[in-house]
Amino acid sequence: MNLSPDEDFARQLDAEDPLRHFRERFHIPLTKDGQPYIYLVGNSLGLMPKTTRAFVDQELDDWAALAVDAHLEGSTPWYSYHETVREPAARLVGAGPHEVVCMNSLTVNLHLLMATFYRPAKSRFKILMEEPAFPSDTYAVKSQIVHHGFAAKEGVVLARAREGEFAARTEDIEATLEKQGDEIALVLLAGVNFFTGQFFDIARVTAAAHKHGCIVGIDLAHAVGNVPLSLHDWDVDFAAWCSYKYLNSGPGAVAGAFVHERHAMNRELPRLAGWWGNDPATRFQMQLLPEFVPVPSADSWAISNPPIFSMAPLRSSFAIFDEAGGMEALRAKSVKLTGYLEFLLDQIGSGAFTVITPRDPQARGCQLSILAHEHPKELFAKLEAAGVKCDFREPNVIRAAPTPLYNTFHEVWRFAQLLAQHH
Repeated sequence: MNLSPDEDFARQLDAEDPLRHFRERFHIPLTKDGQPYIYLVGNSLGLMPKTTRAFVDQELDDWAALAVDAHLEGSTPWYSYHETVREPAARLVGAGPHEVVCMNSLTVNLHLLMATFYRPAKSRFKILMEEPAFPSDTYAVKSQIVHHGFAAKEGVVLARAREGEFAARTEDIEATLEKQGDEIALVLLAGVNFFTGQFFDIARVTAAAHKHGCIVGIDLAHAVGNVPLSLHDWDVDFAAWCSYKYLNSGPGAVAGAFVHERHAMNRELPRLAGWWGNDPATRFQMQLLPEFVPVPSADSWAISNPPIFSMAPLRSSFAIFDEAGGMEALRAKSVKLTGYLEFLLDQIGSGAFTVITPRDPQARGCQLSILAHEHPKELFAKLEAAGVKCDFREPNVIRAAPTPLYNTFHEVWRFAQLLAQHH
């Protein structure tokens, strides 16, 4: 496609965009002048769908009118509420419905899954992560290593970018596994790195890790709803994600977990148990059944009953994803939208910025991480003052994530204009 830096070209791309109407489905925050912000921070908190309020109100109304009876008689019965989000979640991560459960928050899910899948032995206790990993993942991993009686310093193996590069090469991760695989119990990578925006080759890394007997877990916080995923076919052992970024379900909304069916069907695996992980047919026999009988699905990792008010927004957002044609349609626009931003940044020239996100569209999602060479904080303040919402990562990186459901090509053009003016 021949790209042009002209404003008319950006408007033409919007006119031809089959997904352009979805923008109207979201609340877009306004500046003091009453203009919509150029909101490029869906990688941190996605915008609110206009339908979400009705979904939450419905549950408040059912509680008011039915109280305890809403568990079975509500318009969407609370007892089985989590089942309404199972299939749409499975579609987004490329899994079977029995391999997916929506529950808790992301780091809690990582801990619950590590309780099963991180079973260190003296000769094999290390965990391989990328550098920089998201801090919460690092804290979780180090605390798991210490919890099992090992030293955190010795337990973490880091996959780093080469000198002068920003993304870790897949072959370097494979080489680390070749060298240290026998000492590594678990590989825990992000699907998409929060800082650089790199989309890892999950299939290749998983195959290399399995060859050395390592378990593979993926943190999909920045990947779910952003890039196409095929967790089942990639043979990943487990994964977890939050739903308030690209899944637009609101702050602290219910997270998700994936457990490959070879584990999900295995009732013998050790796990931390609670009453929502046992067989629903006998769940309310309570004191008559002191032994935990896990459901043969990912549900057996669920510990507690679903928090209805923070699960309701998932339903409104998932409906939008399905209506938009799922990840395939969104990815097609995303590759165009982010590619267009990259093209416009190239026009400005590399004197002012270095984009540290991989240039290959297959190796990234929608986010570009822009390293500003001079006065990065001033630049960020100017963008904010000009009506742009993006975010800043110390010491000098601005992250911008044009999201296909609600961002436009013209917004990307205006953002690039502001960067060029600063330059």
